[in-house]
Amino acid sequence: MFGFFKRREDIFNKLIEEQAEITYESLKCLLKYLESHSPEVAEQLSMKEKEADEVRRILIDELNRTFVTPFDREDIFSLSRTIDDVLDYANTTVNEMEVLRVTPTPYMHRIASLLKDATYEIYLSVQRLQKHPGVAIDHAQRAKALENRVEAVYREAIADLFESAKDVHDVVEMLKKREVYRHLSNAADRGDEAANVISDIVVKRT
Repeated sequence: MFGFFKRREDIFNKLIEEQAEITYESLKCLLKYLESHSPEVAEQLSMKEKEADEVRRILIDELNRTFVTPFDREDIFSLSRTIDDVLDYANTTVNEMEVLRVTPTPYMHRIASLLKDATYEIYLSVQRLQKHPGVAIDHAQRAKALENRVEAVYREAIADLFESAKDVHDVVEMLKKREVYRHLSNAADRGDEAANVISDIVVKRT
């Protein structure tokens, strides 16, 4: 019987780890897209988003069918949701750029690079959550520090946008780029939330 419950716990750990890994791989796609502006890379990211959605659907189904979970089911749901939101915003960033025909800027590249690093820290944190909670918190704190750096670059980018607007055409371009920056900033916010959920889980378990 103990082995059965242990296997059920392992399912949740595996699914959350898989979701975090796909999100990290997706942020690498986002960074690659900003470097290449390639439609093929945009499609890769879209496929990653669908793959992660499927993992999340399976996780929620398991939650609905399982009484014993490795940590609070609300925390499992919240962690899955916030990680999913990071990927969703990465995907909508590319969608907005394609629809609005926004050319990548150095600020976008810097933010995407920081987001990639943050999602890697979240991935490592999730991997260590079960057996090494102290290490998991360390990685979560690193993810939060990277989110703070994203916000600093975001503010710098917005300030530069307003300063560079000289005429109506510039204002239109400014509004388009600001929309893209907002998606990137929202991705960082959700990453910060994921790190907070991980910290809450560790506190409850210790």
